[in-house]
Amino acid sequence: MVSEVSNPIRDGQWYVVQVLSNKEQAAKRYIDRYIADNELEDYIFEVLMPTETVSEVKQGKKSQRQRKLYPGYIFIHCRLYDEDGVVNQKVWYYINGADGVIGFAGGKKPAALKTSEIERILNQVAEAEGKEVPKVQYEVGEEVKITDGPFLNLNGRIDEIDPDRGKLKISVSIFGRFTPVELEYWQVERITEENN
Repeated sequence: MVSEVSNPIRDGQWYVVQVLSNKEQAAKRYIDRYIADNELEDYIFEVLMPTETVSEVKQGKKSQRQRKLYPGYIFIHCRLYDEDGVVNQKVWYYINGADGVIGFAGGKKPAALKTSEIERILNQVAEAEGKEVPKVQYEVGEEVKITDGPFLNLNGRIDEIDPDRGKLKISVSIFGRFTPVELEYWQVERITEENN
């Protein structure tokens, strides 16, 4: 019994496509929307725009937004070449003609991503799913100002960072004594000249 070997020509490969700044979502939507209309379901399998959820606090209100992990790029899983290594013109022109697309990374003869490269990107997407990361990354020993909760407007020093839970342990000076307080990332902000 012969086991079936994966054929990258038949199964497709991942390619990097460069897009105009802030047009990643529009390019993804365009390609996704018109695949069936252009009878390309057998050639274009998936369009990926990796993002993560970022939280920030502005004027005391917590907000979330999606941040692109690879600004200016989308990743397309497709059959770009035929069995003879010739570019499929229909796929080529369809993707290059999509709204906001500059072109395939690599020019007229784009190289597919290596398996290890796309696996790293897909793992990054899986890890970011359902997680919220702060817009600002903090460091142990950094001074911060508390912007929410019972210690509002007090300054403190970061003693520990727990990125999995999105928590910080901060030493706050209360009546001349340092007291450890656990806060979420969004409840503090970096001390700058204007909020000092």
